[in-house]
Amino acid sequence: MRFEEAADRLVSWPSRLPEAPPALMPVFTDDRLRPRFPPPSPTARSAAVLALLFPDPSGLARIVLTERLSYDGHHSGEVSLPGGKAEPADAGPVETALREAAEEIHLDADAAGVTIAGTLDEVFIPVSDFRITPVVAVAARPPVLTANPAEVARILEPPVTAFLPDAPVEMVERVIRDWPLRYGGYRIDGLHVWGATARILGQLGAVLADHRV
Repeated sequence: MRFEEAADRLVSWPSRLPEAPPALMPVFTDDRLRPRFPPPSPTARSAAVLALLFPDPSGLARIVLTERLSYDGHHSGEVSLPGGKAEPADAGPVETALREAAEEIHLDADAAGVTIAGTLDEVFIPVSDFRITPVVAVAARPPVLTANPAEVARILEPPVTAFLPDAPVEMVERVIRDWPLRYGGYRIDGLHVWGATARILGQLGAVLADHRV
């Protein structure tokens, strides 16, 4: 997808957002009765991530992702969007997402000509107890990015076509804690993008596809 086309489709933000592909949502594979994916808990903390589209040198639309460092804890080595928890001084999710992107990948929003398109559906992550607001933005110019070595192993820049509704979804079965799960994700640079990040990207792809004429 050309960057100009993607940017044009995000100018008029939809009043009703399309859903991400259902295959990206985890489902239980055993026959025990379990509730649906849990709603946000009363203790859930606010966070925001930045889904930043930008033009590559050939004019294609790409998006910024990060590979987390490997560590002993939740989300070790996973692919994510730049972002993090809200701070008391943040005016809202947009400020949180831009501040975290500046910290993690040294994004200079002014230099890249970043404008905010809108926000996607909030995503709850039970394992870390976060409510995440995905902020979609467009950069007029390719941003100059460097990974913060304390937080990011590498920066990924896949094309947005990797997340459109007709993009391949790779299914996986695994046990997380005591939950036997099946879920889909996207294969990017040899990594499996799954969970909240995949659902956010899948919904963004649906928004882009929904604006086709």
